[in-house]
Amino acid sequence: MSLLKRLLPSKPIEEQHVTSAAPSKDFPHLPSRPEMSASPPRILVIGAGSRGRSYAEAIETSCNGIVVAVAEPDPYKRSNFGRIHIWGSKKSSNAGVSGSSGVPPEGAEFADWKDFITYERSRRKREARGDADVPPGVDAVLVCVLDDMHREVVVALAELGGLHIMCEKPLATTLEDCVEMYHVLEQKNAGHIFSIGHVLRYSPHNMMMRKLLLEDRVIGDILSVVHTEPVGWWHFSHSYVRGNWRRQDTSGPSLLTKSCHDVDVLLWLLCSPPSYTDAGTAPHLPSTVSSTGSVQYFKKSRKPLAAGNATNCLSCPIEESCKFSARRIYVGPQLAGLESSNTGWPVSIVVPDIEDYDTGTEARKALLAKLAEDYDESTPDAEVAKRNWFGRCVYESDNSVCDEQIVTITWDEDPLPSSSSAKNQASSASAPAADPMRGRGAKTATFHMVAHTKRICDRYTHVYGTDGELYADSRTITVEDFRDGRTTVHNPDLATNGRHGGHGGGDAGLARQFVLAVDHVKNHGWDADRAQREIVGCTLEEVIRSHALVFAAEEARLGKKIVDWKSWWGEKVKSL
Repeated sequence: MSLLKRLLPSKPIEEQHVTSAAPSKDFPHLPSRPEMSASPPRILVIGAGSRGRSYAEAIETSCNGIVVAVAEPDPYKRSNFGRIHIWGSKKSSNAGVSGSSGVPPEGAEFADWKDFITYERSRRKREARGDADVPPGVDAVLVCVLDDMHREVVVALAELGGLHIMCEKPLATTLEDCVEMYHVLEQKNAGHIFSIGHVLRYSPHNMMMRKLLLEDRVIGDILSVVHTEPVGWWHFSHSYVRGNWRRQDTSGPSLLTKSCHDVDVLLWLLCSPPSYTDAGTAPHLPSTVSSTGSVQYFKKSRKPLAAGNATNCLSCPIEESCKFSARRIYVGPQLAGLESSNTGWPVSIVVPDIEDYDTGTEARKALLAKLAEDYDESTPDAEVAKRNWFGRCVYESDNSVCDEQIVTITWDEDPLPSSSSAKNQASSASAPAADPMRGRGAKTATFHMVAHTKRICDRYTHVYGTDGELYADSRTITVEDFRDGRTTVHNPDLATNGRHGGHGGGDAGLARQFVLAVDHVKNHGWDADRAQREIVGCTLEEVIRSHALVFAAEEARLGKKIVDWKSWWGEKVKSL
């Protein structure tokens, strides 16, 4: 039974189930792979970690481009990525580079992204001179390095020029870096696509939800939204207590690193115009931002007394009974450990070459050795900060990011001029209008990021409108209509989501739209601005706005205050 059914006292007059995920007019439906052009977009992936591999897989299964190069400092990750996605091996063929011989061709691998910049400058000079046998360059770059490297890499690529860029989220780890990137991209990346890893916009589920709310207006004008991201109790401990994103001084706040695309979804629903084909529609901007949150649980004061002075799970006297035992999470069969026949995430994050061990015994030994690594009071903080400690006690870690946070965003009534309102009414004559506001009335959004749940990133959203309410739980979308009492349950194509990777199909959806936009600019005569709006469906201003709102929320949280968005934006973003 859905949450809506439990909350509403009256029995609905009629219940209708809709099983097909109808496409939005702004985004093509995701399952079918677009046709290859004669000269498909050629793509470089910088960073062969889990995100780089995910996007490469999405490109191979869902996009009309090819991965032709990789930049990665780790030799194992680089060669493994190349064998799978680019040059293959003598025993296999590969769709990335034709004639996969097992030998990387020129321009296909780089040990450092800076090596690519140097190579590409030289290659362009050779090409301009008319030298023979100059390999073609790349058209687009996916930036999948660590968060604190994004600014340096993206700025360098923009200054190199001539490349379409997609950057994994978040854009950067500080507001100043985000704003610098925004201005550099505006000035030096003009005429090229820029996309951000806000994958939630591109899942069939969320695309359907937005269509229902903004185009079909199934609940009239939106009055409030309550959106929750349940990170998951052991997932949070892996990534945000022991892993890459545990320290605010090296990776940024968890609201940024984990939930910036949740904030983006709220702004996508409540700020952005229903259709990106109308470039002149002004966004409905927030009025205030406030937030509360803290390191609520993962700290020394919560450490069980029986654990004593232990700082590592493998030497802890209560390890067997602790739910956060690293042995239980990464080795045992209960969750996603090695003994559950899993050698992927999160095990591969601890030991990247886990699949190369000849026997399960050897793999287990290597995994336990990694988990046993620890530090003490004599270890310099810089040494502790620069790597992960997956066997470290979660109550004795150096984490500093919130494990519980709530953000509240408000909008004042801000109707468009009467002529624009009339135009909007006429363009949506088939959808009954709640009132002349057309989505620009007063409204509120609340976001809750919580670590201690069984759900792992299985988001749920409740939207309250003037004519009904909508509840989405990452699987179904239930609409209650106040006008006729009907309950309609929509079932987005979950099979499609499963076939097309993570985030409910969002990984594949984002990659697909980015590469499709690049293809339209390269091969079909579109200008970049049109492709950005109509295919990527996210403007550069929207990218900076959603990131800026995260930093405004953090300022509100730390200062225990309410931030006035308009004045804050003018001072902190526009003035820089």
